[in-house]
Amino acid sequence: MLCLFDLDGTLIDSEIGILGCVRHALTQLGVAHPAEMRHWIGPPLRHSFAPLLDHDHDRVEQAVEFYHERFHAIGWQEHTVYPGIESMIGRLQAAGHTLAVVTSKPERHARPIIEHLPFGAAFSRLYGPDPSSPHSEKATMIAAALADFNAEPEHAVMIGDRHFDIDGAVANRVRGVGVLWGFGTRAELEKAGADELARDPEHLAQLLTS
Repeated sequence: MLCLFDLDGTLIDSEIGILGCVRHALTQLGVAHPAEMRHWIGPPLRHSFAPLLDHDHDRVEQAVEFYHERFHAIGWQEHTVYPGIESMIGRLQAAGHTLAVVTSKPERHARPIIEHLPFGAAFSRLYGPDPSSPHSEKATMIAAALADFNAEPEHAVMIGDRHFDIDGAVANRVRGVGVLWGFGTRAELEKAGADELARDPEHLAQLLTS
């Protein structure tokens, strides 16, 4: 089976790095930081910056550039691997599944993270959106993965913590498994149409190897 994994909120807890970069960008633009920021994790940056910057295209682009500046320097290192992820990946490999990453992070930001993970070599491919795109592109990237691996939709699964992941799975008629340890909620994942919900990485391994 082709197992496609989201990155932030699924494999790694990247809240510190992502929100640190958001705050850096807003500070550079002289904009006050919102009190609640967890919802920034998952959607495309432009989607989240726009309301705070009056949908001013130039300021949004400046904010994205400031974000990338800090992320490239230190933000990519500011994350932890969720407990149980490494052994779950090992179980999937042992079962003969093919693994890849489908993330909303630009590839240039995701690649160094994956290369430094102790299990990074388990992933055959990395799919990230065009850095200039305002869209999540999860559906497009899942479609590209199905084509690259010559996989039928019924022999693939998308695993993630936000509705963007499940939306992409539904669009491609791929099984969508929501994970409950990330930044989304059970209600969000159920509303999006997740086929199954995993309580923890061990439960996910059971769902994918049974």
